Amino acid sequence: MEQIKRFVADFGLPRIIIAVYLLGLFLMAPMVGVSLPGALSDTSIRIGMNGIMVLALVPMIQSGCGLNFGLSLGVIAGLLGATCSIQTGYVGARGFLCAILVSQVFGAIFGYGYGTLLNRVKGGEMMISTYVGFSSVMVMSIAWLVLPFTSPVMIWGYGGEGLRTTISVENFWRHILDDFLAVQISDFKFPTGAILFFLFVSLAIWAFFHLKIGTAMTAVGSNPSYARASGVDVNRMRVISVVLSTMLGAMGIVVYQQSFGFIQLYDGPLYMAFPAVAAILIGGAGVNKASLTNVFIGVALYQGILTMTPLIFNAVLKLDMSDVIRIIVSNGMILYALTRKTKVLK
Repeated sequence: MEQIKRFVADFGLPRIIIAVYLLGLFLMAPMVGVSLPGALSDTSIRIGMNGIMVLALVPMIQSGCGLNFGLSLGVIAGLLGATCSIQTGYVGARGFLCAILVSQVFGAIFGYGYGTLLNRVKGGEMMISTYVGFSSVMVMSIAWLVLPFTSPVMIWGYGGEGLRTTISVENFWRHILDDFLAVQISDFKFPTGAILFFLFVSLAIWAFFHLKIGTAMTAVGSNPSYARASGVDVNRMRVISVVLSTMLGAMGIVVYQQSFGFIQLYDGPLYMAFPAVAAILIGGAGVNKASLTNVFIGVALYQGILTMTPLIFNAVLKLDMSDVIRIIVSNGMILYALTRKTKVLK
């Protein structure tokens, strides 16, 4: 009994309720005519396509910069990488790699400026990061109209100027990760490549935080005064964490695009940070402490519920209300995550 109480206290009753609710949805699926293999397939694909976006929040949380509501800046870097890749005409693995590499260059540049700004507003990072995220999307809404791209796949047709709102990657690198070593059994498809890529990047972040620089970054987030007294350059560690977070966000959106099949410009990145923030908070992270465990649990719970709830409700009600239900569930989880009392899950 004591072990059960300790587990409930450590894992958190709300998180247990969410997990039980998700399990109940999976158990209910065959009873209401929903394909369980198909539902598991959709959930695993969503985990693979969103995982790195959630992982991108870890560096800034660990360094004490708080929740990265400016993740949209990293998303923009990824969009620039993707559009530059399409402009070159590269396809397949070559095109995907080009998108990743270019996105990392833009991510590093944007992240450095972003991190320098946050060092000047210590104590108000989350408020300023939200402003940075929203304003950068608005600035890029103008930039997408004037950037010198010429690929007919991306620009408006019939002599139009600027890039289209939605650009397909169908003939370039759609499902390049999802289809790599994919396991297909009837309705079930496991996106082996996307999951392996997510795990590989997660392992790299785990290794980074076990290096001297990663330990120093964590020390800055835990106790900046102690870290400074130990000879750690606090401002430098904070900037590095923001750069790393922005670069991961850029990589994450490229992985998302290959699975989703489209690049969404203009106001597309506007609210990308909120689902990622909600997922990591539901996973047990706090504003000053996060781990890979929080990322894995959070993305599984968030994406599982976001996938399963519309499927079950549609089957029960005999109506197609997927978009409405998904918006309600998504916003509800975001609201819960942002208003709950912080209790870090180790």
